[in-house]
Amino acid sequence: MKRSSPIAGTLALLGYLVMIVPILFVVATAFTSGETLTFPPEGFSFRWFEAAVDYEPFMQALVSSLQLALISTVLALAVGIPAVLAVMRGRLPGKPVVEGLFLSPLILPELVVGLALFQQFMLHLELDNFRTLLIGHTAILLPYAVRVTGASLALADPALEEAARGLGASPWRTFRTVTLPVLRPGILSAALLSFVTSFNNVPISLLLQSRDFRTLPVTMLDYVQQNYTPIVAAMSTLLLAGTVAIAFAAERILGFARIFGGINR
Repeated sequence: MKRSSPIAGTLALLGYLVMIVPILFVVATAFTSGETLTFPPEGFSFRWFEAAVDYEPFMQALVSSLQLALISTVLALAVGIPAVLAVMRGRLPGKPVVEGLFLSPLILPELVVGLALFQQFMLHLELDNFRTLLIGHTAILLPYAVRVTGASLALADPALEEAARGLGASPWRTFRTVTLPVLRPGILSAALLSFVTSFNNVPISLLLQSRDFRTLPVTMLDYVQQNYTPIVAAMSTLLLAGTVAIAFAAERILGFARIFGGINR
């Protein structure tokens, strides 16, 4: 049995502390009864959660973020799933190049992507902010759609599809009855990751924002530049609780470890 190194364990623990401790400070501050962001909190109260829910700009931006994240996730999956099938099951020439193109948004800084979209679509083509944001978010979500669904397909045995076709099933019926059930966990996992990524995106949304359409992270960023109340900490805590609940439910239903285990194949 291979034993882990104490140095590696210590570094892992330090990494967890660096990531988790700041979050705990934010959560603790959200329950303060004071008027400003201070630690330790001044008393205990839920007043700032009520204020966050009643603050109209946050609620409007929340609806906008949900709308943008949902549509961009659907578009990314609509493009990514056929691309995965073409790369892993088709006879596509230059498969590594095609796969690299779909994964390239992970390499480029999002600020560069946002600036390019602003210059090309808003200045030259004069598209509105929402459509430009939708293009940008869909582009940065494509790697998740391709990589995660590809991991699910990598876990599948191609002989199952060949057997279905050998028994007389049409290509569509083979996809619907054999390939799609295999892909379903990966599709749901990719949808969840894509939705959370789009919802929490700041660089592209910040560059392409407008007065008529603003996402929640950008609205919260603008708020903390002008105010110092714990309402942002309360809103962040609500978003954190929702994200953790969704991730926990998805893990119990889908099993992320099994899906992501195919990424290295």
